This record gives sequence, C-alpha cells and structure tokens, in this order.
Amino acid sequence: MTYRKIKIYSLIIFVLIPSSCKKVDKLTQFTMPYDASVTIKSTTGINLPFDLLTPDITTNSESTFSLNNTRADLVQQIKLTKLTLTVSSPANGDFSFLKSIAIYISAGGQSETKVAWYDNVPASPGKTIELQTTDTDLKDYIKQDSFTLRLSTVTDKLLTTDHTINIHTEFFVDAKILGV
Repeated sequence: MTYRKIKIYSLIIFVLIPSSCKKVDKLTQFTMPYDASVTIKSTTGINLPFDLLTPDITTNSESTFSLNNTRADLVQQIKLTKLTLTVSSPANGDFSFLKSIAIYISAGGQSETKVAWYDNVPASPGKTIELQTTDTDLKDYIKQDSFTLRLSTVTDKLLTTDHTINIHTEFFVDAKILGV
C-alpha cells in the first residue's frame, strides 16, 4: 500500500468515526414526558408563600427504558429540560396572580431538590408560562417508581376562583444501549 493510499484511508476513517459516534449517541438519548395537575384554592392569601403537592407521578421508567433499548443501570444521566405550567380552569384564567414560583422534586430515599423556578412573573404572563430549569442530574428520582413535585408559590393578587394548573415536564435521558 502506498503512502498516499494510507493517508486517504486515514482521512476517511478520521471523518467517519466522529459521525458514527454521534449517530450512536442519538440512539441512546430520548425524552420522558410527564404531566400532572394541581388546584390553587380561591382562599389563598396574597404575598404569602404556600405549597402545593402533586399526587405521586408514576414514572413507568423500566418500560420506557426497555422501549428505548436500555435499562435503569445503563442510564448515565437524566435532566429536566422543560417545565411548562398552563392554567386549564377557569377558562379565562391566567398567571397574572402569580408573583413567583419554585418547583421541587422528591422521590423515595432522595432528598428534595429544586428543579425549576420563575421569579418576578410579569403582570400579564398569559395562560402558559415556561420555567427555568436546573442542570442537576435527576436520574435517582426518575428511576424510582414515582416522584412528587412540590410547587412553592407566592401570589400578588387575591384569587376569587379556584385555578387548576397543568404541569408538563420533559426529562432528557442519556443512556447506554443494551449490549453496547
């Protein structure tokens, strides 16, 4: 083999290997969405912090991992990439009553951790708000059978009707493929 052919083959390999690794990485990455809802009662006070807990949110993580050709022990990291709140009732409701909000996650055997927040909510935020999320690895929470979210909120207006809030989360999972 000539020196020129070795250089060409080396260049081809050098170009193809990073491309192949990126494709394999994509096969090991997926999103796990979860939804929950809570109701803020109309009797809630103004400028006082109060907490709301979601019911336990079942993860079904084992079946989701299996569908994505992996297992819990092969998960390298799970991060919350999106947390959106939407007022589902009353029909004309919005988040104008909200001053600030922080959301915490807890699961069996794990300490509670802050995962999202929105400070200084504007006066006219609309029916949907997206919170800032932390970069914390949450695999020890999502690998559990269920987790709970706690909403720590402060309102700046008196609520005259109950407000039901839908919570949509998306967790980015990076795992190894079975057998790789």
